[in-house]
Amino acid sequence: MRTLVAASVVNAITIAGFLALSVPAHSTVPCEEMLKEMRATKATAKLGDADMQKVNDLETKAVERCNADDDTRSDKFLAEAMKVMGK
Repeated sequence: MRTLVAASVVNAITIAGFLALSVPAHSTVPCEEMLKEMRATKATAKLGDADMQKVNDLETKAVERCNADDDTRSDKFLAEAMKVMGK
């Protein structure tokens, strides 16, 4: 009986390990896709000059990070821009 319980525990730990390795810690949207969404939102946004400038600055930073294959940081800049636009 103890052997069966120990084997079950080992199997559970092994399965949990495989799942942890196969599932990414966080998922990011490809920056190109998020950039398209942000630009579509920006095209219809009704923003004041200060907010539009902030969105444009965030977009510039996001494109720079996207071109450097840093999707995580690019997505953060784009998410911040979307927040400024109320999305």
